[in-house]
Amino acid sequence: MSLFDQINDDIKAAMLAKDKVKLSALRNVKKFFLEAKTAPGANDTLTDADALKIIQKLVKQGKDAAQIYIDQNRSDLAEEELAQVQALESYLPKQLSPEELEAEIKKIITEVGASTPQDMGKVMGVATKALSGKAEGRAISETVKRLLN
Repeated sequence: MSLFDQINDDIKAAMLAKDKVKLSALRNVKKFFLEAKTAPGANDTLTDADALKIIQKLVKQGKDAAQIYIDQNRSDLAEEELAQVQALESYLPKQLSPEELEAEIKKIITEVGASTPQDMGKVMGVATKALSGKAEGRAISETVKRLLN
């Protein structure tokens, strides 16, 4: 079953369960899926890889928005945002722990032959492709920077 179909089924389940938070999050995802399917050149298709990228983007936006709410002492809005993020994270692959991420990046650094901070671009190119969906870009970047310094 494709991710698009899974989201549709889960929207129905959330409606039956009267889970307003999950329903809201999934409807938002479906809106972005439909926009991606009908975009010029998409040929009315959406691969699971593209769907995962959309969900990752929405999770990141939700976390950023929650942080802004926390900074402005609006914990009520932050909690709502984080609840929606949690509903979406169940569709993403398991995220790497900081230790696992560091181990993977060390492997990539030795494969690429990087040793100085000037090699960060080479490492980041390989790391972002290899770790796509398993770690946030910011975490990858910070780890690469720390290991090359």
